[in-house]
Amino acid sequence: MASTSILLPSGPACITSFKTKEQTTTKSQMQGVTIRCSSSGLRVQDATASQCGKVCSINRRDVLGMAFGLSSILLFSFSSEAAGLPPEQKPRLCDDDCEKELENVPMVTTESGLQYKDIKVGGGPSPPVGFQVAANYVAMVPSGQIFDSSLEKGQPYIFRVGSGQVIKGLDEGILSMRVGGKRRLYIPGSLAFPKGLNSAPGRPRVAAYSAVIFDVSLEYIPGLELEEE
Repeated sequence: MASTSILLPSGPACITSFKTKEQTTTKSQMQGVTIRCSSSGLRVQDATASQCGKVCSINRRDVLGMAFGLSSILLFSFSSEAAGLPPEQKPRLCDDDCEKELENVPMVTTESGLQYKDIKVGGGPSPPVGFQVAANYVAMVPSGQIFDSSLEKGQPYIFRVGSGQVIKGLDEGILSMRVGGKRRLYIPGSLAFPKGLNSAPGRPRVAAYSAVIFDVSLEYIPGLELEEE
């Protein structure tokens, strides 16, 4: 089998010797080394043959051992840096203080089975059926894992409320809100996703007819403000 050469620049460093089970060969002032691979083994030779013509033989197991050790050190370094990073914080409409306050807010249950708690009651108008609304939302599975969020997209979601453009529980929950308000909707499976949702990378899967939770804030009603003026 033909031999293959790999040039490894070593800079101005001086390597004094190579030690193997078979022999020790002294080197001096090496600017680079050439590793030659063949069926019989590996050969390491000074790249500047005029300065040092000596060659030492290293068996494959020794070289592979050195390579494995180096790669292990690098991987450990990278993983250690990654482990030191704080976990990613996804934007939410209800922070830790809000969660504590929400424990004392009474639950409202509608005839359809939708339940909700008002995080903040708005001071603006409620949206008429068929009007467009601009709302921010954070959608979660019951465990609290986020599967969708307008906050991460950087803009409110605009849709025509009461027209079936969103799931039934979200439609019903927003219709009774006021502009400027925030609400947590506990949406039963019958008012959620009848076909379920496939999981995106790093997101939980939503099974068909499974309960979901939406934190929503009603930002404004496009056009309604102009009519009121």
